[in-house]
Amino acid sequence: MNDDALAGLKVLELGQLIAGPFAGKTLADFGADVIKIEPLEGGDPLRGWRLLREGTSVWWEVQSRNKRSVALDLRAASGQAAVRALAAEADVLIENFKPGTLEAWGLGWEALHAANPKLIMLRVSGYGQTGPYKDKPGFGVVAEAMGGLRHLTGEPGRVPVRVGVSIGDTLASLHGVIGVLLALNHRNNTRSAAQPKGVGQVIDVALYESVLNVMESLLPEYSAFGAVREAAGSALPGIAPTNAYPCADGYVLVAGNGDSIFRRLMMAIGRDDLAADPELASNPGRVRRVAELDAAIAAYTQPRKVADVMAMLDAADVPGGRIYTVKDIAEDPHYRARGMILPVTSADGLTVDTPGIVPKLSATPGAVTRRAPALGEDTLATLRQVGLTDAQIATLRELGVIGTDSADA
Repeated sequence: MNDDALAGLKVLELGQLIAGPFAGKTLADFGADVIKIEPLEGGDPLRGWRLLREGTSVWWEVQSRNKRSVALDLRAASGQAAVRALAAEADVLIENFKPGTLEAWGLGWEALHAANPKLIMLRVSGYGQTGPYKDKPGFGVVAEAMGGLRHLTGEPGRVPVRVGVSIGDTLASLHGVIGVLLALNHRNNTRSAAQPKGVGQVIDVALYESVLNVMESLLPEYSAFGAVREAAGSALPGIAPTNAYPCADGYVLVAGNGDSIFRRLMMAIGRDDLAADPELASNPGRVRRVAELDAAIAAYTQPRKVADVMAMLDAADVPGGRIYTVKDIAEDPHYRARGMILPVTSADGLTVDTPGIVPKLSATPGAVTRRAPALGEDTLATLRQVGLTDAQIATLRELGVIGTDSADA
């Protein structure tokens, strides 16, 4: 018996790159059966992104673990018919095409919902399915800019910088997963005659809205005070002291912004005068004197090594950390103790470390039970599973709708 949290959940993933597939990966990690539809030529473009081995990105091993790959031509009528057959049995469909694309292929919400009323459709796009911008192309970097994040990244007065990963796409994916779980809960509970049990719905996730949703006090501060938050480098504006401080061999992050934490920090660096100063007993006073506090902390850290500063912070019970590279992550015992360095073996036999499963559930923790698939590896078995005969599959092959080298798994 499969007791994974999402065991029995059937997911059809039509998306590509990050915003849709990361949502599919997250559901698959917890037991959902995710069938990924890929283009015949080259498959998901993510297969060719960043560092490649034997022509395939090692990123693929993370993004597509626990999924099955079906390679077919979505632009062909017979390929669209195959998707309709798969969608008729699915609980969830994930897509991140430009709005209107699925409708043009006869695979829009109205058509699929009519054939399968229980279906839940997660639609991730740059600007959402409605509104004046809905037809504009939108990538994560654009959403980060429109959502207010890019304006805050970097040093004051310098060009805004990317945070280093495709955070806009991933935030949208995570909001999509939340939406799927909410919609499943709604579908599985009787509401009313207007919202009967067993009926699915559309989840409309816009990348820029997902970014805005995590922008904390940005909008209410502007609404109440007309305040436009600006880039602040490594500092945390309005919450002090929190910053990156120079050491003899690098930088250390210190979060000394709690009232009692601040007092412990000041005493640990030999500044009992600041620890006892009544004006610094709460955050508003510390914010007014943040430059003084940053200078005091930097005076302590600058001649010392990161390891020595970290030992002081740990002894004083003050939150702090050094800035990790991926080498530091791979070698850190805490990551391994928590199962966050997870070796997987690719289709060509390479074993690579991948991030572990998040979040940690006590009873149904999830697992990696399948490596990331080769392109089209599961096409034949999956099409047979939804009732296509060998003769029908042979016809699709002759038409070039499915690959001729799909594995008969």
